Amino acid sequence: MVQFILFTIIAFIASVICGFVFIPRILNFCKKKNLYDIPNERKVHKNAIPRLGGISFIPSMLVAFFVTLGLISVQGDHVVTLNLWSIYFFVGLMMIYVVGLIDDIIGLTPINKFVVQILSACALPVSGLYFNNFYGFLGINEIPYYLGMPLTVFVVVFIVNAMNLIDGIDGLSGCLSMLALAGFLHSFAIQGMWYYVILIAGLMGVLVPFLYFNIFGEADKNRKIFMGDAGSLSLGFILAFLCVKFAMDNQLVMPYRRNGLLLSYTLLIVPVFDVVRVSLVRLHHHKPIFKADKNHIHHKLMRAGFNQHQTLMIIIMLALFFILINHVLASYCFFTCDILIDIAIWIIFHQILNVFISRRKSETTKVES
Repeated sequence: MVQFILFTIIAFIASVICGFVFIPRILNFCKKKNLYDIPNERKVHKNAIPRLGGISFIPSMLVAFFVTLGLISVQGDHVVTLNLWSIYFFVGLMMIYVVGLIDDIIGLTPINKFVVQILSACALPVSGLYFNNFYGFLGINEIPYYLGMPLTVFVVVFIVNAMNLIDGIDGLSGCLSMLALAGFLHSFAIQGMWYYVILIAGLMGVLVPFLYFNIFGEADKNRKIFMGDAGSLSLGFILAFLCVKFAMDNQLVMPYRRNGLLLSYTLLIVPVFDVVRVSLVRLHHHKPIFKADKNHIHHKLMRAGFNQHQTLMIIIMLALFFILINHVLASYCFFTCDILIDIAIWIIFHQILNVFISRRKSETTKVES
């Protein structure tokens, strides 16, 4: 175990180094090719910012992962094998990554991206990785493949888009991903799934330099960058994969975990709940469900008077609160009860936020009059 902890640290450090090497070069490339995210009425930023930071994510993760696997092989104590799901996972990931990259550079229609997302998501159940147990949610336990397969595809596509849509202010998608990845890293480590831990550490490592340039970088010095679709879609796909993998009841791989699905859901609760709420609001107002607007949680917090960094901290604290409360509730409540309590907390939070927005709007109106 101590040996694998060391390998995990090596993977993390190697990925951090790769990030600090790749990202400045990406910034220079974007400046040379004039590849910027241009501000508009829907976006928060006011300056043209390079949007290809996500290009560094997958290469850095893979370099760290394979370098670490090489060190493990040299030790001679462990045999590294390539499973069918591994091949399908990497094929699906590369499809998502390439589509995101193309969209960042030349643009793609939503339908084209959506089709590729579905095809990539299908790679998981085709390889035998799918939701096969609800662990008592709504009184349901084991579910057959013909139900688990489409459910898995739907959830994967949903999470991919949730991570993409919540990428609206500096650091938000990256910090939420870092938090979720840390939770999965801890969970897989407890189960002794060290190759997953090493892979996760490799992705977490590159997020450190990205968040540094994204949050603290200065745009006028060409040192600020966004992750773009290549980053947010790739993060979403990897988090969705980890969610399905940890939630799946496969006792040949991991022992039965009563809270397997609860933990996976909890780590992604903020982006998932945000997309559900925004979609319901659009349906209520008879607006196209896929039409972009400024009604996400970060937009509402900023309308309430908080700046970007304050908004980021509030959302991260909210995500941590859900993790804490669900950890406590897991010992006392059924899964269904946990989710109902989470929904109630989410609704109460937004009702309080609406009060702040209304007060600020009234104050602004008084000042203008």
